[in-house]
Amino acid sequence: MRIRELSLRQDPDLRKELALLARGCDFVLPSRFKKRLRAFQQGQRETSFCSFLLEMPSAPPFAQVRTEVPVTTAQSENIPKFYFPQGRPQANLNIDGLISRIEKTFSQFPNERATIEDMGAVAKACECPLYWKVPLFCLAGGDRTGFVSVHKFVAVWRKTLQTCHDDASKFVHLLAKPGCNYLEQDDFIPFLQDVVNSHAGLAFLKEAPDFHSRYITTVIQRIFYNVNRSWTGKITCNELRKSNFLQNVVLLEQEEDVNQLTEYFSYEHFYVIYCKFWELDSDHDLYIDQNDLARHNDQAISQRMIERIFSGTVTRDRRVRKEGRISYADFVWFLISEEDKKTDTSIEYWFRCMDLDGDGVLSMYELEYFYEEQCQKLEAMAIEPLPFEDCLCQMFDLVKPEVEGKITLRDLKRCKLSHIFFDTFFDIEKYLDHEQRDPFSVIREAETEGQEVSDWEKYAAEEYDILVAEEAANDQFYLYCDRCGRLFFHNFYLMHSYISCLG
Repeated sequence: MRIRELSLRQDPDLRKELALLARGCDFVLPSRFKKRLRAFQQGQRETSFCSFLLEMPSAPPFAQVRTEVPVTTAQSENIPKFYFPQGRPQANLNIDGLISRIEKTFSQFPNERATIEDMGAVAKACECPLYWKVPLFCLAGGDRTGFVSVHKFVAVWRKTLQTCHDDASKFVHLLAKPGCNYLEQDDFIPFLQDVVNSHAGLAFLKEAPDFHSRYITTVIQRIFYNVNRSWTGKITCNELRKSNFLQNVVLLEQEEDVNQLTEYFSYEHFYVIYCKFWELDSDHDLYIDQNDLARHNDQAISQRMIERIFSGTVTRDRRVRKEGRISYADFVWFLISEEDKKTDTSIEYWFRCMDLDGDGVLSMYELEYFYEEQCQKLEAMAIEPLPFEDCLCQMFDLVKPEVEGKITLRDLKRCKLSHIFFDTFFDIEKYLDHEQRDPFSVIREAETEGQEVSDWEKYAAEEYDILVAEEAANDQFYLYCDRCGRLFFHNFYLMHSYISCLG
């Protein structure tokens, strides 16, 4: 104790603090003194322990104190850039050479000014697809002035080449609103209006301007259905790169028949969708309510599922739940998802509807909720329904969920028979069709998935032939085209198809 007291008094800092405390100085805080005291005592204990180890006569090797070797900080490595949101820059891109070709193209126009009719040649000089011409025209302010000067266009296109390094980023830059790096639905309207006005396969629509907006709406919904995988209503560069939309835009220039471009631009597909909607829209106000949608396919869709669709879980318009009706744009999503339940978007569509509590899992309660109405419909048709417990075992064997008793979206996407799962719970007609088919044929179809046309394309082709046959039965008049070998019946839109085909 005597040694400790002496050592405390030998510390100059502590001696000063003790002297101030002894005089009752108010500037010395007890907490500050205690902190100094603890630090000093800790140092004294470490010094005493080291002295004890050194004084031991024969310390074994394992009792020796190991001194830590200071670790030198490694020099930072030069990691190459791997994230390119605007595309990977091209090392061999000759921007000046491109600009010179553009200037040479503009020199052919009066006063070196290009009108909308001249933009096709300008798009080719920019090494862009032909149908980028209107977005290029609008980028340089041509939509406001009616023409584009060479100096204005060269300035904006040079800046575009310096900031956007692939087709996806360029396309978004051309169509997006100022300050936005994504595309919304109305951003596609000028681009698609130019397709309607200038594509040879849609020439017959020039005399039906009322249907321009409906065809454009259909194409926009199909674009977002296939491309906007995030369901945000905003298409990003990354989503555009992962899709085949830009490749289809290139094919627009090469293919005279838009009906061959079945994923986005097919007029026949639009005709089928719009006719189906027109049949349900009894007052023709371009909106349908729950009673209208219930009549689809002879009331095959269960009422509980229709209520879920109108709850707003899969519709973008917030007024759907309030007003109790959906628009033509929402119907496009419904019909494609209803007729082809194998695609990722359709699986997400119906999973959202069946997930009542939104927890990302289809529980047995939710499955039973939808299956109850199916049983009621089967009993009304004098068909004995399968007990829910047996149906549940079949569905679990079909999907093989990772967690027993819980079906997730990932489970259904991994399962190649998701359409059978969904039809079992809310589509009575297709459920009975599956029950009557050979089970081995279903397995063969699952094994050959991706090798044939999609279910939607099959449905659209069949329905188009039915609509054409109905027109023939009503009018008893048709035209045969020697050029393509197709029949065009006496219908306003099909008649113009015939005229376009003769082209």
